Amino acid sequence: MPSPQMPPLATSAIDPTAVRPPIDDAIIERTAPARVRARLEALKEEGFALLLDVGAADYPNRKPRFDVVYHLLKLSPAAASVAQIGSPQRYRLLCGVPEDDATVPTVSDLWKSADWAEREIFDLFGIQFSGHPDLRRIQMPVHWEGYPLRKDYPLRGPAREKAPRPDFALKSNIVSGTPPTGKTAQALAEQVMQARKEHGDGA
Repeated sequence: MPSPQMPPLATSAIDPTAVRPPIDDAIIERTAPARVRARLEALKEEGFALLLDVGAADYPNRKPRFDVVYHLLKLSPAAASVAQIGSPQRYRLLCGVPEDDATVPTVSDLWKSADWAEREIFDLFGIQFSGHPDLRRIQMPVHWEGYPLRKDYPLRGPAREKAPRPDFALKSNIVSGTPPTGKTAQALAEQVMQARKEHGDGA
């Protein structure tokens, strides 16, 4: 009996038009930047009139590298109150964006709620939204270098050298479990305070 063939290994590329299985009752679909606006216009015509949020994700080892994610909601047109809404339909449209052409058409004219969301994605991921009326940073300073939510962004920010940590004294006390006393405890407290001044409380 011949042995079954092993399934092919997953690659770093994805199908930009794939429809994925629903998650949390949300329909999930993939698209590309050239088709995303037309798809969103069609979804709005189909009743997905509420844009809950626009987000992004960075996958450095994948092509396309970025996803811009649109979360849509379709409410029952017959609902006269919140109690009558029932179970709304959810739709999640993922737009794969290549790193070498990180541009997506804006939908801020279709949904005003997309205005600041697109600016935030531009600010933190560096993805451009063509046609946006005021695409500029919204959280980071205007002259900030780089995009903080990219996976390859330096943890300490641009042009910041890591300050050397001083050797923490009294390691012997820590290893032995013997609490320091007297002048030893005072020296330890002073060193802790100095470290907080240099590195902050979260160092």
